[in-house]
Amino acid sequence: MNKMFLAATPVLEKIEKAGFEAYFVGGAVRDHLLNRDIHDVDIATSATPEEIKKIFSSTVDVGIEHGTILVLFNGQGFEVTTFRSESDYEDFRRPQSVTFIRSLHEDLRRRDFTMNAIAMDRAGNLIDPYNGKMAIDNKIIETVGEAAERFKEDALRVMRAIRFVSQLGFSLEQKTEREMANLSYLLKHISVERITAEMTKLLNGTYREKALKIAIETNIYSFWPTLFNDKSIIKSILSLPIKPLNEIELWILTVYLTDETNSNELLRKWKLPSKKIQFILRSLSLLQRRKDHEWTKYEYYRAGIEISTIVERTYQASRNKDISEIESNIHNIFKQLPITSREDLTISGKDILKWCEKPAGPWVRVIMEGIEEAIINNEIYNEAAEIKRWVKSCHLP
Repeated sequence: MNKMFLAATPVLEKIEKAGFEAYFVGGAVRDHLLNRDIHDVDIATSATPEEIKKIFSSTVDVGIEHGTILVLFNGQGFEVTTFRSESDYEDFRRPQSVTFIRSLHEDLRRRDFTMNAIAMDRAGNLIDPYNGKMAIDNKIIETVGEAAERFKEDALRVMRAIRFVSQLGFSLEQKTEREMANLSYLLKHISVERITAEMTKLLNGTYREKALKIAIETNIYSFWPTLFNDKSIIKSILSLPIKPLNEIELWILTVYLTDETNSNELLRKWKLPSKKIQFILRSLSLLQRRKDHEWTKYEYYRAGIEISTIVERTYQASRNKDISEIESNIHNIFKQLPITSREDLTISGKDILKWCEKPAGPWVRVIMEGIEEAIINNEIYNEAAEIKRWVKSCHLP
C-alpha cells in the first residue's frame, strides 16, 4: 500500500478502536487506483468532530463547521471529516447547512463524480456504491446521481469535470456532458479565483487539448473571464504544437495570439498572482522583440536562461515549429558565454567608483552594462585589469 496510506493507517485504527468507522476517501483513493502519485489523504469517519477531539490529544479545528478536524499524530497532520449530508445549496456553490450523519453511503452520495465517491478501508478493501471503479476502468467521468442536480448544487463542478479530463484523459459520460453544456452559464455565479484555480490545473494537464475542445463543445469557454473566452483563439492554440508547452508558456502564447495592447488588464481579469502576471508580461515583451529578429548573445544574456528558453519555445510553437531541442540549444548557448550573470564579473560597482573618482549615480549602471556587453561580445576578458583599462578609455557620462 502507498506510504501515505500506511502513515495514516494508525489514525484509522485508533478511530475504529473507539467504536467508530473510518475510511480513506476521495482523490487519494482514485489516484491509488490509477497508480498516480498521492500527496495527501483524506479520512472520513462516523465520529463527530467532538468525538474525534476526545480520541486524539492533539487536534486543530481547520473546518469544524463542515466537520473537518486536523489530527496531529506521529508528527504528521491528517484531515479527518465526519460523514455528512448537505442541505439545499445557495449561490450555486455552498450548502446552506451541513448535517453530521453515521452513514458512509450517504456521505459518498453527496460527492461530485463517481470516481471520487469511493472509500477504502485500512485493509485496502473498496466501498464503491456508485461504481466509481468501473468508471475509472472505463476512463469515464460521470456524476453521482443526476448530473443536472450535481451541477446546480455546485457550478464549479463544471470546471472540475474538464479539469479532470485534462489531467486524466478520461471522456465525459453522455448525460454528464449534456448537462454541463446546458448549465455552463451557472459559472457566472462562481468567483474568478475558483475558476482560475481550476484553469491552472487544466492548463497543467497532459490532455489539455482534449479539455479545451470540450470547453468549446459545451460552451464553457464563453463564461471564462478573458483570453480563453474567444473560440477563435482556442482554435488557434489547438492548431499549434502545444503539448510540450507548460502552463506559463500557454498563458504567454494565448496573450501573444490575441495581439492586444492591454495584456496587463486581460491577465488581471483572471486574478492571477501579480508576480505571475509580471513574468508573463516581461516574457511577452521579449517575445515581441524575438519576432522581429534573431537574438544576439547579449540579448540572451540580458534575458537569462529561463526566460530565453520560454520565449524561444513559445515563439517557435506560435510558428508551428518543433520545439523539442530548444531547451538544450539554449543551454548550449549559455555554456559558451564567458559570463551568465553580473555576479560572474571580477569587479563591482565599488571598483568603478574608485577608478573614476566620481560620485555614485545612474552612470554606474550604464558602465556596468557596457562592461557586460563587451565581455559577452568577446571585446574584453573578464579580468579586473583589462576591465579597468576599458572603463578608463570610455567616454564617461
